[in-house]
Amino acid sequence: MLQTTGWVLLFLLGTVAVLFLTLYLLMGKFCNGPSPSARKTFVATMLETGGMKFVVSWYLTEEEREQCLQTSPGTAIVPENTAADADTDVTLVSVTTAETPLSEDNALISFDEDGLALLTIKGRTFEGALLAIKDPSRIALSTSYPWSSMEQDKNGLTVGDHCKANNAVAGANAGEFVNSGSNWGGRPVGVVVKDGEILFNEPSHGDVMVGFNANHILMVTEVGNMGAAGFSTYVKENNIVDAVSFKDLNSSNTNLFTKLIINGNPVDLNGKGVGANPRTCIGQCADGTVLILVTDGRGASGHLGATGQDLIDVMLQYGAVNAANLDGGSSSALYYDGAYAHTSTYLTYSDSSRRLPTAFIVK
Repeated sequence: MLQTTGWVLLFLLGTVAVLFLTLYLLMGKFCNGPSPSARKTFVATMLETGGMKFVVSWYLTEEEREQCLQTSPGTAIVPENTAADADTDVTLVSVTTAETPLSEDNALISFDEDGLALLTIKGRTFEGALLAIKDPSRIALSTSYPWSSMEQDKNGLTVGDHCKANNAVAGANAGEFVNSGSNWGGRPVGVVVKDGEILFNEPSHGDVMVGFNANHILMVTEVGNMGAAGFSTYVKENNIVDAVSFKDLNSSNTNLFTKLIINGNPVDLNGKGVGANPRTCIGQCADGTVLILVTDGRGASGHLGATGQDLIDVMLQYGAVNAANLDGGSSSALYYDGAYAHTSTYLTYSDSSRRLPTAFIVK
């Protein structure tokens, strides 16, 4: 009996070793193989994940990783990425009322009697759900405030729980958060503003604020170099009501991408955001309509995921004049009308969402 058990364990260990070696060699093939496109996609995908950035360091030096993500030789590089550098021009958005006829910007959207529309989006390597909200005044930020300290074990709320706590009809994950040790979604990263009050104020390199002012206009602004005092001044001067922040730094502390469309101009990603991953982004049309897009990836339904350019293309197609990337990956989730319209690819959250400190909700 013991001998049989030993052989079974040996077989299982051997199988696991073979699978690991096969996976290791396969990933090495992507990193060092003959296809520059496959290499770039694989490296970018790994670097854009929260917990798998280390994988490419097994095969490539930091210099090789950075070189891999640069624009391919012979491709024109825009000297100045004016869209990414610009501030949000609030005059480009004129918020409509519930009685205002639809503009041509969102002619593709057929709203229900409640002013909402849930659309299925299909791309080459992803599927997604796009929620359109005609009245932007219905958008608010839900939080799990008060935050936990780094030593406390305090969970955030799932997207569904954020909605239920506020009697909201819909919601999606919002800003970046701490997810390490015993701290699960109870503490944000960067900045958080709710109802005009700053609840978290620790902007750092790469942070981009994504939120709404008192006129319900989506604001996308670099805040990483402001410092706490500078951000406080910015919030007051610009009447920011609800906001979070997001950034995606690679190993060399370079922001991959957060801004997608600014003042009607798509951001030239210039080799950034080319990885395929689950994504969440938010945008706004010229008539004030808010668009929230959540996509799948990482093998879900056979899909790799969406790239940054995919998000830009969808947002432009539906009329967004401003749009920004939010926390994605296993955080991506969209809740609508009492159920999840889209959830993470991980089994743990296949019928729910991760616990999060913030979520954009629709009242």
